[in-house]
Amino acid sequence: MEFLYEYGLFIAKAITIVVAILVALGGVLSLVVKQKTSKGHLEISSLSDKLEDIADYSRSMLLNKEQLKKFNKEQKKTQKQQKKSAEDKLEDRLFVIDFNGSMDAHEVDYLREEITAIISVATPEDEVLIRLESGGGVVHGYGLAASQLQRLKDKNIKLTIAVDKVAASGGYMMACVADKVLAAKFAIIGSIGVIAQLPNFNKLLKKSNIEFEQHTAGEFKRTLTMFGENNDQGREKFKEELEEVHVMFKGFVQEHRPELDIARVATGEYWYGSKALELGLVDEILTSDDYLLQANELRKIYSVKYSMKKNLAERFGFAASTMLESLFMKLWTAQNKLFK
Repeated sequence: MEFLYEYGLFIAKAITIVVAILVALGGVLSLVVKQKTSKGHLEISSLSDKLEDIADYSRSMLLNKEQLKKFNKEQKKTQKQQKKSAEDKLEDRLFVIDFNGSMDAHEVDYLREEITAIISVATPEDEVLIRLESGGGVVHGYGLAASQLQRLKDKNIKLTIAVDKVAASGGYMMACVADKVLAAKFAIIGSIGVIAQLPNFNKLLKKSNIEFEQHTAGEFKRTLTMFGENNDQGREKFKEELEEVHVMFKGFVQEHRPELDIARVATGEYWYGSKALELGLVDEILTSDDYLLQANELRKIYSVKYSMKKNLAERFGFAASTMLESLFMKLWTAQNKLFK
């Protein structure tokens, strides 16, 4: 009887564990399925309210009761006058989008949704501020991102771009579309050039007696390869293609900022904000924070953000991608000696 009791207890524990594992797996699977089928959503929040909350908290901590009472009284009077003068007028708005571009410019998928949302409600009296941070990346990705910004211009909506850290290469391709470009004093601006590089393992393969075959139809279907033996004809064609992209890039910048001395600034160099202002790459030295504080006195400010939940595989992939990109930026920073 004791044996049967112990055996029954063991079976009960085993069943409990199995059921617990199945429930856990079921929960994970349902979460993955739900994440795969979930769609992105638009988030619109008031930055004006956020700025006012910060100011209210600061005043409550720094002013005494009498000072706070006096301020609140004056504030109510001002708000009453503003409300009366604005009764017959639509409130001007400033829509803010954050664009932190990566090498593959996948963020453009969110940008297009955000801009579509703004275009559907904005008027020519409104304004859009893009807080742009990007060191550039693939040509087609940043070309599309710049085209998305052009959609705002085509609707006669004022576009301002603020660069607090970096807008280089493809990042500057986006920035030059704006009606006005702001930059922090030490922001990195420019790098109007094109680069492509790849390793070649052909000698290593030959040394290891490994043959590599590549078959193409079309003389220049593949100009340079990582594993085959490259030749001067392929290299020249590859350089020719890079030069064509550079010419397009220069033409695009010149179209949007015709006053630029394009031959002077399209050398692939970058400059800090103050020098970029001298060269005409930007219009004013000002951080996005200061611009928002100034705008908040005249407009209601709204943040527009398109978000999409990532499934488990995407989260792991994003973490790996972020690590690689961080490593790349560190190497790029060291190579270019950003702070000597």
